[in-house]
Amino acid sequence: MKVNRPFRRDSGPRTTDARHRRPRTPEPPGPPPRRRRLLLTSATVVAAVLVAVLALRNATGPEPSAMGEECRPTALLEPPCGAWFGAFVPHERADLEDKVKAYEERVGRKLDIVYTYHDMSLPEGTRREGQLLTPEEQRVGDDRMLLLSWESKWWGGTKRQQPTWKEIAAGELDASVIDVQARRIKEYGERTGKKVFLSFDLEMDTRTPGNGTPAEYVAAYRHIHDRFRELGVDTVVWTWIITGYLNHADLFERMYPGDAYVDWIGYNQYNYYRCHATDWLTFEQTQTASHDWIREHISDDKPLMLSEFGSAADPARPERQAEWYAQVPRVLKDLEGVKAALQWNYRDPGPHCDLALAGDAAWESLGGAVADPYLNQPPPK
Repeated sequence: MKVNRPFRRDSGPRTTDARHRRPRTPEPPGPPPRRRRLLLTSATVVAAVLVAVLALRNATGPEPSAMGEECRPTALLEPPCGAWFGAFVPHERADLEDKVKAYEERVGRKLDIVYTYHDMSLPEGTRREGQLLTPEEQRVGDDRMLLLSWESKWWGGTKRQQPTWKEIAAGELDASVIDVQARRIKEYGERTGKKVFLSFDLEMDTRTPGNGTPAEYVAAYRHIHDRFRELGVDTVVWTWIITGYLNHADLFERMYPGDAYVDWIGYNQYNYYRCHATDWLTFEQTQTASHDWIREHISDDKPLMLSEFGSAADPARPERQAEWYAQVPRVLKDLEGVKAALQWNYRDPGPHCDLALAGDAAWESLGGAVADPYLNQPPPK
């Protein structure tokens, strides 16, 4: 089966409490169905956004003139003086560049990080879903950073073709998958001097027991990491991404590969609202509890990434989504150690689950938010 979208969203309908999302319910391998994003426009929304954008002008943050060499990113791509802004932009394989540029035009700035998704399939005919750093990604990466999400799946493949953590840890995929992609990343780094963020099995807390045990996940992660090192790949920034759903706190602790194997920690939290029949949550409410728990129980010094964040719209109050995004820079500055925030501009499966920006007002609000100096840092050299 040909997979047209090099990204994942293997979630199913679920409910949440008032603060944190429920885990995804595994579905058969394959891409999500195509959905239309909602379009909301109204004079009321635009007026609300103008107020929000004016408020943002007073937001504090480092002035561009104050950013010298001391604000240049570290070797692990950590911006010392603020945070990166990135996004997942829905695309087909061939139109990634066009979709990214269209997103940037609407939001009014270039993305620091572009987020894409891959499986561990073997090349079959024209499929490249298992190929890290496609030609399209490399062109996008000319003047942006890349976050590659690598999943232990074969999208559209048979049950027998689905990789397991135990097989990965045992080296059974080294020759056919792991080594092949490691060498691609090594060549890219040697040729361009660029590093990439790489995540193995994001939201792994939703993948057990289907893919294996927590211990098997840790072994698989460490094997990939060590195999890359054995092959001389030193241009990967290892990024461990969880849901952030705190009912999985025990799993997070059991599935953490260890400080020596992780450079950044990411978590994915949203304002789902009607998507999962929850209360409306502010940006601050969606992020703070998970952030604080990670700092207390996993790491108090690793750079953190809001690897997916976003909000559903409220049809009864169209201005609400715009107001939600207007709060991002203020809250972000209070989330100690959060050095990147990536907006998820797509949808989850299920009714009312469109998490994309819903209209001009929301786009203008996000554009105003990400114009804040805190989210405009000097790029890597």
